[in-house]
Amino acid sequence: MNIFKLLGGLLFFSCFILSPAVGFAQISSSVEAFPIVYSDNSQDNLYVFCGEKGETKASLTATLPNGEAGSFDWEKLNVQSGSFEAYISGASTISNLADGCYRVKITSTSGVKIYRAWVFNNYLEAKAEITESGCSSFMLKGSLDSPAYNYIDLPTGQSKILGKGITVKWMQGDTPVGSVLSQTIYNPSFQDTDYSLDISDKFGCKANASVKYISIVPKASFDYTLGEQPGEKGNEAPLTVTFNNTSKNVDAGKYQWFLFKDLAKIKQEIESKTFTDSIMERIYSDDPSYTYEETGTYIVKLVAQKTSANTVCYRTAYSDNIVIAESFIDAPNFFTPDETGDPGKYIVQFFSMKSIKITIFNRWGKVLHVWENNNVPGFTKAVEESVWDGKVGGRMATPGVYYYVAEGRGRDGVRRKASGFFHLFREK
Repeated sequence: MNIFKLLGGLLFFSCFILSPAVGFAQISSSVEAFPIVYSDNSQDNLYVFCGEKGETKASLTATLPNGEAGSFDWEKLNVQSGSFEAYISGASTISNLADGCYRVKITSTSGVKIYRAWVFNNYLEAKAEITESGCSSFMLKGSLDSPAYNYIDLPTGQSKILGKGITVKWMQGDTPVGSVLSQTIYNPSFQDTDYSLDISDKFGCKANASVKYISIVPKASFDYTLGEQPGEKGNEAPLTVTFNNTSKNVDAGKYQWFLFKDLAKIKQEIESKTFTDSIMERIYSDDPSYTYEETGTYIVKLVAQKTSANTVCYRTAYSDNIVIAESFIDAPNFFTPDETGDPGKYIVQFFSMKSIKITIFNRWGKVLHVWENNNVPGFTKAVEESVWDGKVGGRMATPGVYYYVAEGRGRDGVRRKASGFFHLFREK
């Protein structure tokens, strides 16, 4: 026969015969406890006391009916024999009780009454640790120590487990991050992070533990500055870009920069089946600079490294598009050497040109000015060398019509040519 059924049957029989009146009114907890009260009186009341492991906070108080005089005799259930045994007499309150079922016989002028109650000294103990720490995730692992409790259900005589309704909550600061003991955290932070484990049950018992995640992953990030501020036409080649590394939690010197080719060129190579590599340049430096010699649209990738005892983690960051505008040549159609603020300079504008030759003629085809450069450093740096000062043989040129021709190859590989007449005016 099942021992719990036998025990339950003995308890049910003895409690039923000896307990003509069972109720919550005459027996209660004398200290703070969570009561489980059965309103139909078909079951003994249960009291759960929250405390530390090994602590006995349980306490019961019996009350004489209607303020009568009387005596108290307490008994405790022997689970093995299924019978109640003498515990203490004379006191209305019993304290520091071990887990179990207690019975009190109250003898007063109105007669004898017997009441029962179960008490449980409950505790929760939590531990927290970090396990399975890797580059993409780690485990918040919690453990809980809390006793399991059984009591006898009188109507059925069956042993039942006292359900605790455990609730688990992992917190990162004020933010909940998990609700199970073993919680996986993905995309770990590059910063060391504190986590707390809060555990509670339906009786109001609580436990907490904390653990610090020591980050083994880096954060890759950067910005950049341009050597020349973009003009109305955008960025001009050659363009020097300085990359400012803002990465965190990275091994010193463990940076890899990948400078991609012009995106249009990559697409063209793929379509023509001549593609071999999208990377134009690899740089191993903390804060490199690079000069883009050709026009196009470029992106940059940074890979940062963090080495720990058991693994090496990498993180990647990308730039936005670095756009260098296409080449062009243009020139004004009039020229006023005496104009205040810009006297004596006829300026042919050029942008992102690799090579250029500028020639100025008079109306009869005579060459008045020539400037040529096969490695143009950019319009801003070369403009002072390229301009015509409006003089012929050291003397001011006469007003009239002149002609210019400018031609060369852009840094986008396109041959450019511009020509036309312009007027030279002088103020009277």
